[in-house]
Amino acid sequence: MTTSVPPKAEERLLDEPSFPMVYVTDLLKAFVKAVRAHQLYMSNNPMHARSLEAVRESFAALWKHTDELVLQVIETRLEWEGRVVLDEHERTSDNVAWLLYKDGIRELKMLEGFEQEELGVLFNLLQRVRKATDDDDDLLTLMWEQEFATLQYRYVDLTQETGPGVESMERAEQKEKILSPAQAEAGLESTQSSIAKLDDFDSTLYFLEDSEVEYLQGEIKREFSTDLRPAVIASLLDTFENQKDPTVREEICGLLDYFLLILLSTAQYRNAAYLLREAGTTANRAPEVLEAQKQRLTQLNELMSDPKPLGQLLQALEDSPLRAPQHELDELFGILQPRALETILSWIGRSSNPQLKMLLEVAATRLASSNSAELIRLIGSDDEAVVLEAIRRAAALKSPAAVPALGKMLTVGEPDMRLAAVTALTEIGSPGAMQMLERALIDEDREVRIVAVRALGAKNARAALPRIEAAIKGKDLRDSNLTEKMAFFEAFGLLCGDAGVPLLDGLLNSKGFMGKKDDSEIRACAAMALGKINTAKATDSLNRAAGEKDVIVRNAVSRAIRGGTS
Repeated sequence: MTTSVPPKAEERLLDEPSFPMVYVTDLLKAFVKAVRAHQLYMSNNPMHARSLEAVRESFAALWKHTDELVLQVIETRLEWEGRVVLDEHERTSDNVAWLLYKDGIRELKMLEGFEQEELGVLFNLLQRVRKATDDDDDLLTLMWEQEFATLQYRYVDLTQETGPGVESMERAEQKEKILSPAQAEAGLESTQSSIAKLDDFDSTLYFLEDSEVEYLQGEIKREFSTDLRPAVIASLLDTFENQKDPTVREEICGLLDYFLLILLSTAQYRNAAYLLREAGTTANRAPEVLEAQKQRLTQLNELMSDPKPLGQLLQALEDSPLRAPQHELDELFGILQPRALETILSWIGRSSNPQLKMLLEVAATRLASSNSAELIRLIGSDDEAVVLEAIRRAAALKSPAAVPALGKMLTVGEPDMRLAAVTALTEIGSPGAMQMLERALIDEDREVRIVAVRALGAKNARAALPRIEAAIKGKDLRDSNLTEKMAFFEAFGLLCGDAGVPLLDGLLNSKGFMGKKDDSEIRACAAMALGKINTAKATDSLNRAAGEKDVIVRNAVSRAIRGGTS
């Protein structure tokens, strides 16, 4: 039902409201929220239905006190019985009062039952008007076409040139007329007309300075270059946290699952890391969340750390010619959980991509340093590549906790693993590590023995001296090559001090059965050991052998006296 209203209503004193005004204000708050929900969400979204239901509940509370609601539309506000019940101030398309006012509607009367069918129709009309172009019908026309039964309205005809304008409908006094620059210069009075003339505008008033143009261009560029994905993620998680409806939260969980796949497939690794990090925070912070939904959020990060999906991601990074920025990948790897360490270690040895390998090294170091138990477990893994990388991580971190696992590797591992374990124990350098190294002195692999004895000598591990001395006196070392002999003798010289001079002097200068001296290589090694001792007693022993006829021994003695090394 429609009625044309006069341009000006008589003023009257305010009487007591017919019922508490709070019912009207609460209804309009719910009404405005529902209008905005219809703008933001699709019709199948739970938020859409919940907002509509909230308005109906407010109407139900209102109908207990009256059977009709009459609202006056005054520019940016709505009044009821002369009292302001909604005022949004701004003349924008988000202001319900302004949408009504600008198209001539000055009063709305809602009858009981309006909320059942015609409420949704009005929401749809407001949405159409908000998006309308100049060629589309205005709100008054659209409402007239609907022939509402429970919604009545009064309006003014804005198309009549002689009729009162919008301004006269709002204020009792006339505003001062503004003349165009040309009229002001000619001294002409402004005339009221609905037709705009080009001569009324001085275009030079609207020219922008170069600095203003540059500012606008910069702001437009900044706006269009802004990545909206983090804002979308934050909006979804905020809705999850604030909306306690399990249906809404379940839908958001599904959206986040899908969104994560999209981000990973399009190499948006920083945004994927942001999603995973914030999802875990929201899961722990959201009130009254179901355990199943909490697990869905936390499992996003756990799924990312599983061997299969993580391996697929690393394979894609290895094969794809497109390389994501390293800082984005580093951010994604930074949120991986400890169980991802095994997959990362296995890829370090296999990857041929230097940039990817460097990122994996950083991620492996971070995970290993904060999860020593997982690192120790991987030292005993069945995957040799993982074992070698785990041992290298333990060496780089100098982790004393890894010593027992490395010691076990000296007894069960392959030669290359035992050698890596010896190197790691050397880097760790703790008393326990040195004790484990002593086991390697009798290893079946020569390279392992050489590295171990050199490490013990360099670390001044005097506890190993008896084993080294036993090796020097034993037969096995005499049958070995020169490199191993020199390693054992030099370590002995570094550890024994003057106490070892008699043994070394006997090997260098004493004659055996029938005046035959010891093997040349053994004597040369003894001379080098005396050089390492570098005391007066050791020097006397070397001087006695200075005139040795054997060239190998004589050269070794000469270098030892000079303090050189072979």
